[in-house]
Amino acid sequence: MDFSREESVVWRNRALLVFDRVSVPVAVCDVYGAVLLANPAMAAECGTTPGRLRGRDVLELFRPQEATQVKRIAEALRLRHRSRYQVSVRWEAPGGAERYGELTADPVSDTVEETPALLVMLRVLGEREAHEQRPVRVAPAETRILALLAGGATTAQTARETGLTVDGVNYHLRRLSTRWGAANRTELVARAYARGVLAAGVWPPVPTVPEAE
Repeated sequence: MDFSREESVVWRNRALLVFDRVSVPVAVCDVYGAVLLANPAMAAECGTTPGRLRGRDVLELFRPQEATQVKRIAEALRLRHRSRYQVSVRWEAPGGAERYGELTADPVSDTVEETPALLVMLRVLGEREAHEQRPVRVAPAETRILALLAGGATTAQTARETGLTVDGVNYHLRRLSTRWGAANRTELVARAYARGVLAAGVWPPVPTVPEAE
């Protein structure tokens, strides 16, 4: 059946109404993972509104637990494979609890030739309350590196101050980022404060956990 333009608009509006009312967190992203449209349930998981999610990277909002999953999906999309993809993720809920779950992405488009968008659904599997998180113990070299970075030091300056090579500093940063699920150095420093590794309200930044693991 051929629909007129007016009928298409009507059905589009109805679909958007259902999209907004469904209780499952759902978003539409471009093939690179940037959010184009999100429903209120998805925005609530991030403590914001749907409009403020537009343009955000869905894999920065919900951090993958396995980088290899993302690489496989990116390669499949590049080859225009149209399968359902699943990624195990974790994120911080508005109340401070750490949640974990699964993102499911389905490529969608009007024709096979078009570059697909991704219909992304979030399944919440569980959470760990903020007060249940055990104190973090890190090596003295790592606390020193975090304190220097928090104070604005570059990687080269941090290497000189700690007696390490630049590669040595980067090794420790990669190790910490993997353990804490930090997407970048800004988030890594923020997590160091949140976990009590760096002393709050002190300048220049100093570590509070000098003991070795």
